Amino acid sequence: MKKVAVVGVGETKFTGPQFKTEVELFAEAATEAITESNLKPQDIKALFIGNALGDFDEGQGMVQAYAAENIGCLYVPANRYEGACASASIAIRDAFMWVASGYYDIVLAGGIERAATMGTGLATRTFAMFSDARYEYPAGVTFPAVFAMLTHLYADNYKIPLQKLREQMARVTMQSYRHGAINPKGQFYGKNADISLEKVLNSFVVCSPLTLHDCCPFSDGAAAVVLASERVAKKLTDKPVYLTGVGQASCGPLGNQKEYLPRIRAREISSRQAYKMAGKEPQDIDLCELHDCFSIASLIAAEGLGFFEYGKAGEAWEKGEADIGGKVAINPSGGLKSKGHPIGATGAGQVYEITRQLRGEVEPGRQVPDARTGMTDTLGGDGGTLVNMIFERGW
Repeated sequence: MKKVAVVGVGETKFTGPQFKTEVELFAEAATEAITESNLKPQDIKALFIGNALGDFDEGQGMVQAYAAENIGCLYVPANRYEGACASASIAIRDAFMWVASGYYDIVLAGGIERAATMGTGLATRTFAMFSDARYEYPAGVTFPAVFAMLTHLYADNYKIPLQKLREQMARVTMQSYRHGAINPKGQFYGKNADISLEKVLNSFVVCSPLTLHDCCPFSDGAAAVVLASERVAKKLTDKPVYLTGVGQASCGPLGNQKEYLPRIRAREISSRQAYKMAGKEPQDIDLCELHDCFSIASLIAAEGLGFFEYGKAGEAWEKGEADIGGKVAINPSGGLKSKGHPIGATGAGQVYEITRQLRGEVEPGRQVPDARTGMTDTLGGDGGTLVNMIFERGW
């Protein structure tokens, strides 16, 4: 298997509703990634693109073919991947395997979504399609409901008073906002940096006990990465970032996971695959962009990835162990909660952030000092799909 490197990344600003089409948004991110790679569109051998809701948000199916033509990658194979919020991560993992196999030397992968443009009603309706359609969604189990139930279950399972857990979750939100406020690509750039614990706890209830500030926004945006074989990467850049470990796993309906919850079994299987391939352990990871669609999701993910003991992640956030300068820097981009969550693009946005962090290129105040190894964690649906990837400096 060949070594695979990220040689270029691009990303639009993650935003609320906007007028650009998905093809236009992806073109912005893809052009930036190709240009940064010192390549031309005709050098790209294949396109792998994540997109979950394009059919619903603008009536555009087969967005991958139009995206390829729009950026000048004429006649290349173009594939679309749907894995709910993990769509782009699936696309990048598959792109990695094609390059690692030696079939392609240079591929473009990424994702695109216009979830905010759909409006809250349609976005909530379509997001819910990624839970079980027979028993969960018809019973009113939207995603705020899923993570509200996990919050109660987490508190009961680890014997943490619910109010205490809510305060720990508020610390997660405050950290995310602080980082996201200095990320120019973030949806909440310049906002909420000094939000108080009381304001988080006392904002309106979305689904008890989750309040507004426990929840990520709907977002529009795109992100893209260029992957190349080691041989090609050495010709294109003096700062290759190697993708050294990948993992992916799936689970069935939430009800079938009940014996394991609030832990997500697919995450633990997926992340162990990535660690094993990379030859790394959780303590080797300097920073992680993890799936924090709700504040409780951060605690569950950080434990599932092996960074903290089960039931102790809230304490870690209180002590600053999940912050820059702590044991592992979690979501220095601001994460889904502050940077934003255009679901088909989210995983590619995580790779964008890790790559720029390892290169030492992000804004002062959220740069992880001397970061050498980073990890992404993307969850699709209510635990149905999990993808993890590990990246390392190549110089």
